[in-house]
Amino acid sequence: MSPSHNESKFNILPHPARTNDPRDLEPPQLGAGLNSNPEQQAFHARGPYKPSQQVLQGVEQPRSKAKEAAAEAPDTEESNEKAAELATIDIGDALPSLTLKNEKGEDVDVATLAAEQGVIFFLVPKADTPGCTNQACGFRDIYPDFTAHNFAVYCLSADSPSAQSKWQTKKELPYPLLSDPQRTLITALGAGEGGKTKRSHFIFEEGGKLVEKKIPVKPADSPKLALEYVKSVA
Repeated sequence: MSPSHNESKFNILPHPARTNDPRDLEPPQLGAGLNSNPEQQAFHARGPYKPSQQVLQGVEQPRSKAKEAAAEAPDTEESNEKAAELATIDIGDALPSLTLKNEKGEDVDVATLAAEQGVIFFLVPKADTPGCTNQACGFRDIYPDFTAHNFAVYCLSADSPSAQSKWQTKKELPYPLLSDPQRTLITALGAGEGGKTKRSHFIFEEGGKLVEKKIPVKPADSPKLALEYVKSVA
């Protein structure tokens, strides 16, 4: 059969270009290339597929919301840095409102600790180390003298509550320990330089005003000097 004979009988149409029209996914109809097929004629008559505005919104909107959410989301590191900042506490300044965990994992607002009594915070670089144990046991041994003068004692360090709890049990420490892992209060007191904690102690009178500080201080001297000051203002 010659090509001219085929051309005279059939008018073969080129396969339409693939579009996003979901109708393109339909299986081709038998004889779709014939001019006599009404479906093929209707396909060419309706022109290229144009998605409706509703379809476009359905596709584009989630992406737009994602971009908006990303733009509005705060920078995590910056937020953490701001949260960790606290004004420097000098002599005459009050205890700030800051929540820390104690050795039991309970929340403690340090601003409330001096509401009805004086407070002594002694700071140690690391729990259960020789120098820190010497300092902690020094406060332990004369702890009744502090309470007799209406002063509470707290050990403050960057150790975890669990590490503090083990140390407290091991050395029979009678006072609470406060965990400041980001050294927020430690730094505000001026004892958190270079990511480390300086051995020191700070005394706040009843009402929360800072009245005495020793930084740095030797482990054995810290308890004695703190008690001397407490007795001097009694």
